[in-house]
Amino acid sequence: MLKRAALLLALTLVSTACSDEEPALQTAVPELVTTTTSGPPETVPTTAPSSTTTVAPAQTTSTTTSTTTTTLPITEAELQLTEIARGFEQPVLAVSPPEDDRLFIVDQPGRIWVLAGDEPELFLDINVDVIYGGEQGLLGLAFHPDFAENGRFFVNYIGDRGETRLVELTTDDGAKADAASQKILLQIEQPARNHNGGMLAFGPDGYLWVATGDGGAANDRFGQGQRPDTLLAALLRLDVSTPGEYSIPEDNPYVLDDEGAPEVYSFGLRNPWRFAIDGDTLYIADVGQRSVEEVNVTPIAAAKGANFGWPVFEGSDCFKGPCDLEGTELPVVEYSHSDGCSVTGGFVYRGTALPELSGHFFYADYCDGWVRSLAPDGETFEWFGTNRDRAITSFGQDSAGEIYVVTKNGSIFKIGRA
Repeated sequence: MLKRAALLLALTLVSTACSDEEPALQTAVPELVTTTTSGPPETVPTTAPSSTTTVAPAQTTSTTTSTTTTTLPITEAELQLTEIARGFEQPVLAVSPPEDDRLFIVDQPGRIWVLAGDEPELFLDINVDVIYGGEQGLLGLAFHPDFAENGRFFVNYIGDRGETRLVELTTDDGAKADAASQKILLQIEQPARNHNGGMLAFGPDGYLWVATGDGGAANDRFGQGQRPDTLLAALLRLDVSTPGEYSIPEDNPYVLDDEGAPEVYSFGLRNPWRFAIDGDTLYIADVGQRSVEEVNVTPIAAAKGANFGWPVFEGSDCFKGPCDLEGTELPVVEYSHSDGCSVTGGFVYRGTALPELSGHFFYADYCDGWVRSLAPDGETFEWFGTNRDRAITSFGQDSAGEIYVVTKNGSIFKIGRA
């Protein structure tokens, strides 16, 4: 069993850069590349037994071949990781604006790069505003559904007092954003430096969803997990239709209920390291404390006022009793720390290159480096086995629905057919 220090290290995206680093001392511009790593799929139990050991598949490096749209039985499908860019300092997310062919890379020290053309271009640099180190830094990015028309986008980062900042920015030409356009919409005080969540995404309702952790330290030290009246340990749902401010959607669960903060949609989360919204379904990868990692899957409607259990439960295990299951949303997938140590959530595949994987939610483990998918019927598949050098910090998804793997060593890989 891993100790807490190992757990923190698992999701702590460690770097030697300091928050007071001068902008002139940035790393070299990242570069575009094309190398591949292949691995056969394996079916794994939805709840991995503690005795299961995933064996790393043989891996090869070769020139990328053209992709096809052949539909194969999923048990015959083989995937590969094609490295498309490298040299980022500490990438933590890759996303695209709606109907935009470009891929934007979030670099934790406070920069956003765009992949378009022969080499990555710097889209935004707010390094001087971001506290970076460990689990702190620039953590989230979401483009307004009408980004092509209004140039609005949103970021989540840790500010100079260690607080979470939800910030709106704009770009005039879509190619470069001005740091001076920042408008702080929301600030959340953080009692510790870890468990910051940070994911942002727009739902099908047009509202902005924001993930927050439990305030950090360990064992829900600050008592936030079971308190919907705070903005920590929660999923927030905000109306950002008016530039420069947010309002509360009328159907949020606590609009007329003083037991919860009006921004809160769901609570009981420890450190949701990435969530995804696919149609009317919500996927949340929540990092565990001492023994269990979990993925929650629920309809958005059922997530309204939902309690995901932390710290009463860690996964489906009783953690800090009394443990009454009534009213608790338990995970659909969980695995023990004999199979990894820190879950990394991804996206639901909606691309065309791998039609047999349509509807699969991809996720990984930071420490063990494997990559798995959860099928719509609840079956799980392992596509890339244990590789502790891989250190998957996050995933990415482009506007075509294809999925990418983001690694701590500064590389971005595209998932495709082998």
